[in-house]
Amino acid sequence: MAAHNPVRAEVEINLDNLRHNVALLVRRAAGADVMAVVKADGYGHGAVPVARAALAAGATWLGSCSLAEALALRAAGVEAPVLAWLDTAGTDLAAGVAAGVDIGVSSVEQLARVRGGRVHLKVDTGLGRAGCPPPLWAELCAAAAASDNEVHSIWSHLARADEPGHPATDEQARRFAAAHEVALAAGLRPRRHLANSAATLSRPDLHFDMVRVGIAMYGLNPLPQPEDLRPVMAFRSSVALTKRVPAGESVSYGHTWTAPVDTTLALVPVGYADGVPRLLSNRFDVLLAGKRRPVRGRVCMDQVVVDCGDDDVPVGAEVVLFGDAARGEPTATEWADTLGTIDYEVVTGMHRPRVSRRYA
Repeated sequence: MAAHNPVRAEVEINLDNLRHNVALLVRRAAGADVMAVVKADGYGHGAVPVARAALAAGATWLGSCSLAEALALRAAGVEAPVLAWLDTAGTDLAAGVAAGVDIGVSSVEQLARVRGGRVHLKVDTGLGRAGCPPPLWAELCAAAAASDNEVHSIWSHLARADEPGHPATDEQARRFAAAHEVALAAGLRPRRHLANSAATLSRPDLHFDMVRVGIAMYGLNPLPQPEDLRPVMAFRSSVALTKRVPAGESVSYGHTWTAPVDTTLALVPVGYADGVPRLLSNRFDVLLAGKRRPVRGRVCMDQVVVDCGDDDVPVGAEVVLFGDAARGEPTATEWADTLGTIDYEVVTGMHRPRVSRRYA
């Protein structure tokens, strides 16, 4: 059946599913505060609507990456506590302090740029990215204790929590405990946060005072075992044209697929400019007219071609490129597995000029 209003390229964001996921994570956090991470425009889902839905479902904090992201939340009227943790050396942090944004700090030099604000001191426990190296941690804690800033928390980030039982997580927990002792010795009384989505679901011993949930909030499971998470994003288009082609006809650039029998092809007006990776050429299905059907030939900038066999598929019919497996739809995780990447990259990649966003 043709869609009522055929779309070219649209992501639908199901905020009911997001609220379900956040409520589940709040229950699993068992009394710890829950920071909903809405960086990168809410992982491509829209930071402000996601933030409001997450807070309504029980999250108590928000997490951004840049100060600009945090200030955009404030400009939209979002008043919940928000932490910003990564900016360039030239970023003026005074606007963040004035707006009540908490600032992540990994060095004495960064601390000196925050005046009269609330800070979260980050220690590198083994991820090797941001965070103060352990040999410099005591110096940072002492400087923070002597500054005019309020130290809210110490924190770190886990490298392999999505691999349950991996010893690296226990080693990071040990280093984090040692860093906490150093902070206490410096006269600080900080709260602690370490757990990401995977550790929120699998390591209650690491929940401490707050957990930070990202990918699980968006319904994508970071763990190998099943969880009751519901996908929040679906990517849709519609059939723009159909044609019958004879056996022996080839499809798209390079003629990488040739029809072995007479078949019907459906043209769908989305391509790599709209978030469909070219590396998926000849390697993925869509849901069209109640069936999963293969995409044939190379993904182009603006279009893909779907093999419909002998079925009569009308122009305007809805095409689901990824969505909810429970409805028989392909998923963002399937794309990621085929590409050799992670589903985070798939959904954040949907923030594109020609892709509209609709909230349901």
